[in-house]
Amino acid sequence: MTLEVTDAALPGATLSKPCDTRTLSGAVWATRMQFAALGMLGGAWGVHIPSVKTQYALGEAMLSTVLLAAATGAVISLFGAGRVIGRLGPRKACAMAAAVMGVLLALALVWGSLWLLLPAMLLFGMAMSLFDVAINTEGTALESLSGRTVMSNLHAMFSVGAMAGAASTGAMLRAGVDAKVQLAAIGIATAVAVALAARWMLEVHPAPADDEPQQHFAWPRGPLLVIGLMIFAGMSAEGAMYDWCVLYLKQEVRLSQDVAAMGYAAFTAAMAAARFGGDALRTRFSERHLLRASAGLSAVAMAVVLVSGNAVVSIAGYALVGAGLAPVVPILFNAATRVPGVSRAAAIAAVSSIGYSGFMIGPPLIGSLAQAVSLTAAMWVVVFASALLAIGARKVG
Repeated sequence: MTLEVTDAALPGATLSKPCDTRTLSGAVWATRMQFAALGMLGGAWGVHIPSVKTQYALGEAMLSTVLLAAATGAVISLFGAGRVIGRLGPRKACAMAAAVMGVLLALALVWGSLWLLLPAMLLFGMAMSLFDVAINTEGTALESLSGRTVMSNLHAMFSVGAMAGAASTGAMLRAGVDAKVQLAAIGIATAVAVALAARWMLEVHPAPADDEPQQHFAWPRGPLLVIGLMIFAGMSAEGAMYDWCVLYLKQEVRLSQDVAAMGYAAFTAAMAAARFGGDALRTRFSERHLLRASAGLSAVAMAVVLVSGNAVVSIAGYALVGAGLAPVVPILFNAATRVPGVSRAAAIAAVSSIGYSGFMIGPPLIGSLAQAVSLTAAMWVVVFASALLAIGARKVG
């Protein structure tokens, strides 16, 4: 089997190159590894947010400023991500972004002051969003070439990586390994793994079927705006869980940090399991109904967690929240790439520019509410965001 992949998707390219089954299979596995690597970095960072708070003697409000710096960098990067990926191609963009992410994660606990940490987190967020757009662009191209759904499976690997990052750092915490050593080891190892896996990603991406000129930058308007706002709701809930779920269990439910990390692992494990089955569900049920049911599950599960305040219920509830949020990004990112006249990278960057604002606004909002009221009250943001997403699911065709 040989598939024709034209270079028209990349500016200035004119050649056509064959993409056989072996090349396509290698690219799928390479992209799975890239999603897992991003999850690994995110998992390690999520578990060590309490370490950042302790290392720099931060309150909830100032910790929110650190998270805001990373989220702001992510949004800024999205305005140029389509152009960068269009010029370099996803695999070179991946390797470059991963090198920056890995080094900055390794240095997260060694800066001399908060004022050095903040610009580092800005760059960390910029690199992370460029990497994210690049691998999602690759994933949608693989769906186009293979003619089958793979996005949920790819995003499942992100959850596997996040679970592995959370579990491994939790284990190292129990073993007494210094937090600085943990982040350095994970950051550098992940950057090297990404660079190696990138060699098997696609060299070029398929041109659009209608040969319509493709923009490499697009403002989110019309269908892209609607999809972006839905991603905003989903990422607000997901970002709050990644950044605050461990601290919630440690501070409000009174668990030790290593046990609280099990809650993070339960959330990411359930999300991974749901995403591994997500492609089959997408072929059996309409995306609209699947999105409504899963977001509703997330809202109800998180409400039960917050009302109960029980350790076992909280960890089980985290798992249901993870399963409920699992289909959101794969469904909506893929929907964005079906909007005509915009390249895959530009479409994903456009909706992500709004979606990442959820990561930017959600976690700091929770920090401010926690400072003013309590962390338990602030975590109701997850419930409200999930409920809004369930209501808005009718907009998905």
